[in-house]
Amino acid sequence: MKFLDPTNDLAFKKIFGNEKKKNILISFLNGILGFEGEHQIEEVEILNPYQAPKIEELKETILDIRAKDRSGSQFIIEMQKNDKGDFPKRSQYYTAKAYTAQLESGFNYSSLQKVYFIGILNFNIFEGENYLSRHLILNEKTLKQELSDFEFNFVELKKFTKELNELASLADKWIYFLKNAKSLDLIPSELEKTTELKEAFEIANSFGWNKKEMEIYDYMRLKEMDAENEIKTAEKKGEERGLQKGRQEGLKEALQKLIASGLSEEQARKILEL
Repeated sequence: MKFLDPTNDLAFKKIFGNEKKKNILISFLNGILGFEGEHQIEEVEILNPYQAPKIEELKETILDIRAKDRSGSQFIIEMQKNDKGDFPKRSQYYTAKAYTAQLESGFNYSSLQKVYFIGILNFNIFEGENYLSRHLILNEKTLKQELSDFEFNFVELKKFTKELNELASLADKWIYFLKNAKSLDLIPSELEKTTELKEAFEIANSFGWNKKEMEIYDYMRLKEMDAENEIKTAEKKGEERGLQKGRQEGLKEALQKLIASGLSEEQARKILEL
C-alpha cells in the first residue's frame, strides 16, 4: 500500500470532510478535544464537505474543515504546513468570524453557540514541549472560565515524537496518523483496532484516488514544496546579510583599535586589507 500525506490540504479534506465517513471526523474531534462519556460528540454536520476543486480555482479555495454538532457548537479545523506568520491572530479571526456569522438572521445573542478552533501545524508557535495545547479565556483572579464561547486547540506536529508503543490516547493515535501515515506501507496493528483510523488509512491509500484527485494532490504538494523553498531561501539570505553586516562591523571596530594604537588610517587599512 502507498499512503498519501494526510497533512496535504486535499488529502486532509478528503479524509476528514467526507460526508459518507463522518464517523472519522467525530472520532478525531473527540480525541483531540478530549471528549469522553456524556460529552462525546455523536453526530456532526459537515458545513463544507469534500469536493475536489479545479486546479485553476485553488487560489480562491479554502480547504479546511468546518462542522457543527447537534447542540449547534461549531468546529473549525485548519491544516497549516508552513509558517506564514501571525497564525495565532488568524485563528482568532477565523473563530470570531464563525461566531458572529451565527447572527446573520437576527440579533438574538442568546442563540450564539460555542466555536472550537483546532489548528494542525507543521511548525512550532508556542514555548514548551507540549504537542497538544488548549487555550481558554479565564478570569485572571479566579481562573474560572466565565467566557466560554471560544476555545483554541493546537497540535504542533514537530513536537510529537512518540512511537507506536507509546501512544497513550486517541489523540496520540490521530496525531501519529497525521505525522507518519505517508511513511508507512501497512496499517499498524495498534491503529487498525480503531475503526475510524483504519478507514482514514483506507481513504489515504493512493490506489483509491482517481486521476483528477491525484493531479490536484500533486499540484498542492508542489505548492507546499515551493513555499518551503521560499522560506529556506529567505532564511539563507537573512543569514548571509547578517554575516556580511557582522563582518563589516568587526572590521570597523578593528580599524578603530589600530588607529587608536598609533597607526595612521592608511596603515591600519593596509593591515586589514581594506
